[in-house]
Amino acid sequence: MAEFKQAFELTLSHEGGYVKDPDDRGGETYKGIARRYNPGWPGWARIDNARKRRGFPKSLNTDLELQAEVAVFYRQHYWDKFQGDRIPAQAIANELFDTAVNLGVARTVEFFQRALNVLNRDGALYDDLITDGVFGPKSLAALRVYLKKDKPDYLLKILNVLQGAHYIEFMTRSPLQEKFARGWLNRVTIEKT
Repeated sequence: MAEFKQAFELTLSHEGGYVKDPDDRGGETYKGIARRYNPGWPGWARIDNARKRRGFPKSLNTDLELQAEVAVFYRQHYWDKFQGDRIPAQAIANELFDTAVNLGVARTVEFFQRALNVLNRDGALYDDLITDGVFGPKSLAALRVYLKKDKPDYLLKILNVLQGAHYIEFMTRSPLQEKFARGWLNRVTIEKT
């Protein structure tokens, strides 16, 4: 079964430290956690206190309690939402986790369900899943059946295609976001094992 620590470390390698970019829709962020979308995250109080001291923002990296808060946040808001501990292939769990962090859990699970639907050999392996963005027992069961017949590679390729297409569409609608293109495209193949 997949391990959170590996997925978390891979994803954190793509997330910056403390950032306050006016073009980032999330606004002020720390390790990818946006204050605008997560104002109640306990880590913000620690960051606000650290801001008053010398060495900010580098000092945040040595705050072990803050780093623990980051890990708890990611586990609760992303990993647990798609039952990461129950995914039988680390590469798939890594991909789902990183994509969920960047695009949201529901969209990621929809990509996952769509991918499994086109890989079910026209319903011979398992019935089509409802692409509702909710990771439930049917999604997990379909994944397990798929992995008995195929390597993770095809599923991962489809997930990457859908993720990349989303970024292109997003940047086409909002050209100001093109400044983030290289970072986003680096995430299109996160699934390392």
